[in-house]
Amino acid sequence: MGFYSTHVFPRVLDWSLSDATVEEQRRAALAPLRGRVLEVGFGTGLNLACYPNTVTRLTAIDSVRMLPDRVAKRISEAHMPIELFLLDASGTLPFEDRSFDGVVTTFTLCSIRDVLSALAEIRRVLKPDHPFAFLEHGRSDDPRVIKWQDRLNPIQRVVACGCNLNRPIESLIRRSGFEIVKIERYLMPGVPRIFAEMYRGLARPAEGLAQ
Repeated sequence: MGFYSTHVFPRVLDWSLSDATVEEQRRAALAPLRGRVLEVGFGTGLNLACYPNTVTRLTAIDSVRMLPDRVAKRISEAHMPIELFLLDASGTLPFEDRSFDGVVTTFTLCSIRDVLSALAEIRRVLKPDHPFAFLEHGRSDDPRVIKWQDRLNPIQRVVACGCNLNRPIESLIRRSGFEIVKIERYLMPGVPRIFAEMYRGLARPAEGLAQ
């Protein structure tokens, strides 16, 4: 990993996703979670202050360690015990089937290289009829915006260390064996529309599919 991806980008990411508007969206997305929860794509720990008291234990996993001093402070202030894992190159989650009462991703599915495999792993470790909560940016439903998202995506992937502007989040979740229980589409205020197309909702493993 280079200097930019290790030291510069994590600070830019932390700053850009830490304002009050985004925090409000995080709290809304995480509100339904209960019990033992897995967070995939922990980043700099910005979700920690937004989890409801009904979450009793958090397991967090990411492929990189970002801003360890800042993360340690946020962990020390959290209301629940937290365990951190580093994802290995296989992309397989190191947990038993049906281990968690809930799984969450926030601003994560845009950057995972093999997103369908990652979603299949999320489904595997989630208990039946329990929530997968997501807050993600992605592909617009406006053809004019889609054109610009597709055009600028190669640049975005370089500048934002693998982040994609144009992933159809709802479609990807459905294709991975989830049933969408609730979804809200909206624009994040104060953000250019190519970045502002938001997907917030809940899914659960679809019935009738083996896990």
